[in-house]
Amino acid sequence: MAEQSPFLEAVAISKSYGGQTSAGLKTTTLNIAQGKITAIIGESGSGKSTLLKMLYGLLSPDAGQIKFKGERVWGPEEKLIPGHDAMKMVTQDTDGLNLFAKVQDNISILLPNTNVADKEEKTRRVLQQLNITRIADKQAVYLSGGEKQRVAIARALVTQPEVLLLDEPFNQVDTSFREGLQQDIRQVVKETGLTVIMVSHDPAEVLSMADELIVIKDGEILETGSPKTLYQHPQNLYTARLLTNCNVLAREEAALCNIATNKEYVVIYPEWARPTGSWTHKDWTIKQVLFKGSHEGLVVEKGGVLLRLLNDQPDKLKEGDKVHVKVDRYLEF
Repeated sequence: MAEQSPFLEAVAISKSYGGQTSAGLKTTTLNIAQGKITAIIGESGSGKSTLLKMLYGLLSPDAGQIKFKGERVWGPEEKLIPGHDAMKMVTQDTDGLNLFAKVQDNISILLPNTNVADKEEKTRRVLQQLNITRIADKQAVYLSGGEKQRVAIARALVTQPEVLLLDEPFNQVDTSFREGLQQDIRQVVKETGLTVIMVSHDPAEVLSMADELIVIKDGEILETGSPKTLYQHPQNLYTARLLTNCNVLAREEAALCNIATNKEYVVIYPEWARPTGSWTHKDWTIKQVLFKGSHEGLVVEKGGVLLRLLNDQPDKLKEGDKVHVKVDRYLEF
């Protein structure tokens, strides 16, 4: 029996922009899992958007190949309309919408008129999937940024692609509505088996939404894994910094937390350290108390070293108080 080809793979691809080493991609090989949400994360200029565009066929690699189900993905030099026919891409730019057409017309226009009933059913279904049925008759010009983004994603999904690529898709969406849109996309993946590849710089976004993370730095893949694994056990300081607003201490600074290490850096996540009621070693001073709703953020100082902590018992501490800090866990790099 013949071995099945990988779903979507990059085979030894690279891209150079001539002098701009940071924005290109060094020789890279990877497989994208079918029916999952894969997030490519990295700092600005790390090469994540370059990789996404090459997977779609908007950019041609200088070397290597992109293959979808065993067949080569053609680049813009070889294909009249760039982008693979089984894929759709959505960016944060929603300029493709007809502002004076209704939402449902913006979506249905992408479907052929050969079967009107089928066209109406597919449009109805995607309106429902993206929770925009209530604005179906609204002109796009009157939509909020978040609503426009939902319509843009609905337009991409109505043609039933096998792969949806999202390039920083939630930048224009208010924080309060972002989570709902992310969960709607997760539900579509669950119901339809859609494969999603997204680029993001927002740790909260990828941790709650993705099944798999690809961490990229200076055009190279550093590590891959599930959000939980990479958050709890990052192999690189770069990954820890991408995924959380962590405390990074040099060896001498770590000694103030009673941590002895031979490594260069110690990383302490805010939730891994807490103020305690010790009577004998209250040697940290609270510099800031930040109200966060269900908890507080604390900034404490000792010997010129600042630490960010979480405090799940609000209103018990105030600026200037002396506390003992207990570190439950840390990472060494």
